[in-house]
Amino acid sequence: MVVDAGYHPEKCGDIDLENIELKASAYTPVPGGVGPMTINTLILQTLQSAQRSKI
Repeated sequence: MVVDAGYHPEKCGDIDLENIELKASAYTPVPGGVGPMTINTLILQTLQSAQRSKI
């Protein structure tokens, strides 16, 4: 499994898509791979922090 977290103005990631199938059984797409999970995690951590501080 390869997690591609890179993003460039050309809307491509950091992995070599032509040869990835020889090395990994799955990979995250770019764009749209880890971005939604990053946003979800930030929201979850914000909520947890607010609950701990009893705001």
